[in-house]
Parts: sequence; C-alpha cells; structure tokens
Amino acid sequence: MASQFSGVLQLTDLDDFITPSQECVKPVKVEKIKGKSVAKIQIEDDGSYVQISQDGEKQKLQKAKITLNDCLACSGCITSAESVLITQQSHEELFKVLKDNMLGGTEQKVVVVSVSPQSRASLAACYDLSSTEAGRRLTAFFKSLGVHHVIDTSFSRTFSLLESQREFVERFQRKEQESNVLPMMTSACPGWICYAEKTHGNFILPYISTTRSPQQVMGSLVKGYFAEQQGLSPQQIYHVAVMPCFDKKLEASRADFYMDKAETREVDCVITSGEVQKMLEEKNVSLNDIEPAPLDTMFSSVSEDEFLNHDGSGSGGYLHHVFTYAAKQLFGEEVKDLTYKVLRNKDFQEVTLERDGVVLLCFASTYGFRNIQNLVQKLKRGKSSYHFVEVMACPSGCLNGGGQLRPLPGQDPKELLQKVERLYKAERSLRPEDDCRVAELYRSWLHSVGEERAKQLLHTRYHTVEKMTNGLTMKW
Repeated sequence: MASQFSGVLQLTDLDDFITPSQECVKPVKVEKIKGKSVAKIQIEDDGSYVQISQDGEKQKLQKAKITLNDCLACSGCITSAESVLITQQSHEELFKVLKDNMLGGTEQKVVVVSVSPQSRASLAACYDLSSTEAGRRLTAFFKSLGVHHVIDTSFSRTFSLLESQREFVERFQRKEQESNVLPMMTSACPGWICYAEKTHGNFILPYISTTRSPQQVMGSLVKGYFAEQQGLSPQQIYHVAVMPCFDKKLEASRADFYMDKAETREVDCVITSGEVQKMLEEKNVSLNDIEPAPLDTMFSSVSEDEFLNHDGSGSGGYLHHVFTYAAKQLFGEEVKDLTYKVLRNKDFQEVTLERDGVVLLCFASTYGFRNIQNLVQKLKRGKSSYHFVEVMACPSGCLNGGGQLRPLPGQDPKELLQKVERLYKAERSLRPEDDCRVAELYRSWLHSVGEERAKQLLHTRYHTVEKMTNGLTMKW
C-alpha cells in the first residue's frame, strides 16, 4: 500500500498526524518505571518533550519522525478506505491527466489549479521571491505543463469569511434559546474536523461552523459556476488544489463533497507546497528561472498583476473578520485594531470587546492539538467563556502546515516561518465586504440557484465516526 503514495506524502513530525489517535498520542505527563527509579516525561511550553530523572535532571527528547506507512500499521488514525482515497491525491496523478491530455486521450480534461496563499508564501520564501512574483511564476510553470487555468483561493476565502461572519451573528442571536451554538469553532482545518468527528463526535460537532473551507468553496465555484460559464460538465474539469496541509487530501475525499449527479468530486486532487517543489525538481527547473505569466482573473477582484490578502492570522484571519463584523453588527462598535492577549503560549490567544467593564465578546485562537484538547476539556466541564474560536491543528497555524517546504540544512525553522509570514502579509488586504466581484456572484450566480442550493454550495455537514482499532494499537 505504502508504495502507491507520493514520495513527499509523509508526516514530517508528530505535529502533523492526520487525526490524533488517542491510543498512540497522549499529550500528558507519563511515568516510566525502570527498576526502582521513576522517569517522568512532560511537554514544555514550546511543545518539546523532556524526560525528568528522579533527581530532577532534564533531558530533551528527540522528536519522533514517522511515515504514513507507520501510521497505517495502526488504524487508529486513518481508515483503510481513507488511505485508498489518499493514493489518488498526488502530483503523479496530475501528471497522468496532463499526459493523457497531451496524447489526445479519450477523456480530455480542462485542468484548473487553485493555489492557496500559504503555499504561495512558502514557495516564495524558498526561492527568495515576493509572494505575488511566486504566484505569477507558478502560473507560468503550471501552464507550461498543460494546465489551462491557475487561480487564487483568496477569492474563495472571501466567501468563507462572509459566511462565517453571518453564521456567527445568527448563532449569537439565538444563544439564549439553544445551549450548544456557542462557542462557534472554525471549520477550515480538516485535521481538526477529523479529530472532532472521530474523538468527540456528537458532543463537539454542533459547535463547529458549517461554513466550507476556501478549498471546498473553490470546488463549488470551479465545478459549478465556472463549468456553467464554459458550457462544460463538471466531469470535464480536473480541479487541483495546492495546499499547505496533507489533511486537505482527506477533506477533498469526503463524501459530502462528491457530486452524485455528475459523478465527480469538487476537488479532484490536492497537492502540497512540498509536492509542487518536487514537480519543479522533476522538471529540472527553478522557480527563479521561469518567466512570470499574467494571473487568471476569472476568480479575482483585481488586475492580472496583483494578489490580495485578508487581515488577521496566517490561517485565514477568521477571528479578525468575524470579531470586527460581530462588534459592528451586534453592538455598533467599530473595531480597527485587535489586541491579542497571549494565554498559555503563543498558540493560545484571546481577544475581547468590553463596554463599561462588561465583556461583550470573547474570542480565542487555538492552534495545535495540545491547546485544542485543553479547550475541549474546558467545554466539557462548562468552563469555557468563549463565543468564537479559530481552531487549527498545526502549531503556528496554516503557514506552518505539514505540507509546507521544510527548512534547508542549517536553516532555523523559526526564521523560515517568520519569513513566510512576512511574505504572506505583504500583499494588499481587502475586507470581504468590499470585494465587488464576490458580491456580484452572490447576486447573479448564488441568487439564481435558490437559497437552499446556495447554502449547499457554501456550507457542509459533519458526522460522528466510530473509531476502529486493531490488535497492533498500543494503549499507554
């Protein structure tokens, strides 16, 4: 089975497991008994593991590295059915489709590649380019391979932000009538969604936003609106998403995003930033040597020479935009600058809106499974005061996703991450409410398909998944 996977489809460290199996990952203090001595293992604030001897001496433990093959030895993380779906998610599959097109195969496809801004920033950092310049060169590279259209998922993220804003305000207004509508938790991170479905099920799912991620909103746009505009059936389009995260492969494979009538997925293939780098290497080219090409503007609100960004975190800015929107809509407060309060660590931060000493809104950003598990336990004990939480499985969020480019030998990972963040935030920002092109599609396309269909295109559902384990699963 493992031989069918892309060479870069591996879990580079324990911060990027697809979903955390409670039988193999326990982020709590563990005691090991060796004869009469007792050694304790604890997690430091920076996420590192430290072994403490009986006399108090600390020894930092080396971080474990595992491959997907190692994971599949224990079905506590992903099922065999999911592993089969992932085999269809690699850059080799994209090459096959492009080759078939070139050879005049019977099933010619219009190939559309949508690129996330986090992946663009990661590649820009590697090749010492601006994020926009990297995007234009990526456009030229993909088109040289036979790709027809290259688009930016910042456009579809605008839809996700707008829908998240409206969903939160609607939930807040009915919080007195329903007990499990707040805190609303973001749904753009598939690692978090898989964990919630498989570990906490019906308890946690009602709190999670139903808004689709930017990847899957783009799936609706490409296989819906774009197909209609081009006079194509969804099956005639091969949609590839470039993402910073391996978990996005599983997200694209969800049954909820399969078009039954058209018998096709909304996103056919997901490749990571690292896989794009591997594609460049296999073609013996550097992004620096490629002449930039104009950007495709079919899903864009600006000219062919500019990418847009959204304010807030490098994981999409959900907290920022929902907070500012809710403050204005619910309390008439114009909030221009948000003040973040760091709590346990830099991956757990809080933002509040107060008036006359009364807290009106309390939002948080929670990154990494250590913080996520703390948050869930607070919810279970009824001790969470949050109205909204931006949740991401990876420490430091999407810019540090497991599918991003790794540091070079001797390169400081923190410095690389800071460079990626600077490049990501250097692009001009645009408020979701000010995006005229998105507003136009709301009026023309989404209004024309009807309210119920529009909701299906922009929202999704979650399902409790019964966890299955086998005899190889080790419990601590």
